[in-house]
Amino acid sequence: MRVTAVIIRILRQFVRDKRTLGLMIIAPMLILTLMNVVFADQEQTLDIGLVGDAHQLESRLQNPNLEVTLLDTEAQGWGKVRDSELDAFLTTDKVVLEGSDPSVNRAILHKIQALMQPTEDNGITLDIQYANGSEAMEMFDNIGPFLIVFFVFFFVFLIAGVSFLRERTSGTLERLMATPIKRWELVMGYVAGFGIFTLIQSSIIVLFTIYILDIQMAGSIFSILFVTFTVAITALTLGTLLSAFARNELQMIQFIPLVVVPQVFFSGLFSIEAMPGWLQKISLIMPLTYAGEAMKDIMIRGKGLEEIVGNVLLLFGFSLLFILLNIRALKKYRPT
Repeated sequence: MRVTAVIIRILRQFVRDKRTLGLMIIAPMLILTLMNVVFADQEQTLDIGLVGDAHQLESRLQNPNLEVTLLDTEAQGWGKVRDSELDAFLTTDKVVLEGSDPSVNRAILHKIQALMQPTEDNGITLDIQYANGSEAMEMFDNIGPFLIVFFVFFFVFLIAGVSFLRERTSGTLERLMATPIKRWELVMGYVAGFGIFTLIQSSIIVLFTIYILDIQMAGSIFSILFVTFTVAITALTLGTLLSAFARNELQMIQFIPLVVVPQVFFSGLFSIEAMPGWLQKISLIMPLTYAGEAMKDIMIRGKGLEEIVGNVLLLFGFSLLFILLNIRALKKYRPT
């Protein structure tokens, strides 16, 4: 009888907590749907350029998953692979790979080797060159930049959200709101205060990954630290914003499968180009889309901050938006 009473109490708690009930059903369905789409049997389209006499190979490269571009000069080919407009370009004696993704490199070499098979008896071999990376580049070198920004984003989001929630549930926030401090001053104070610790955390993660795990780094470490800190600020402002809609730590954690996990699929760990068009559009509202691309440009392609300024500005834009929404969310505690 007493066991039955406990069971009934637990069931009533779930029925009353609509958010938890909905999360248990909706979140797994959402994530499974994304995984079904992302891991569907879709082959990525490869963009290959042909230079000079290699134009004659165009007819032999006709394939639904190949986009062939005819180029006038080799310099034009180098420019396009360095700008990631082409995955590779081919001349009569060499193939130049964009090189940032080992799986794409292997796919292109496989297709080109199959194409050149009939000429092997003539002793024709192709010189393989890399615009970015090298033949020794491993898979972790490719996904490492995305893992850095993801883990920074995840832990800062969680810690900042829970910490700000405790400020509210403990009564500290209400006492602060009773002082003459303005809402924007309070938000900026929290962002700056937490930001100092996120800067330290981001620096430790980056330095550990580069110098201990020995991941490939073609760009400046200061550029990497700057982008990582920008990601941390974005996660910090988003975490404090969403904490305003949670009553306890459990409800804060419930935002993870809805807000953080979906961004894994758009951070660069999986090829966005191979996804359906409607799913690619969703990636435009995901901060990790721009963070992952910026980190890859620096660590693998060796670009500087001036070349990734667009992605950095978008991350700052997300942070500013979350700050403004945070100030508005505090309005329920004090109108001014």
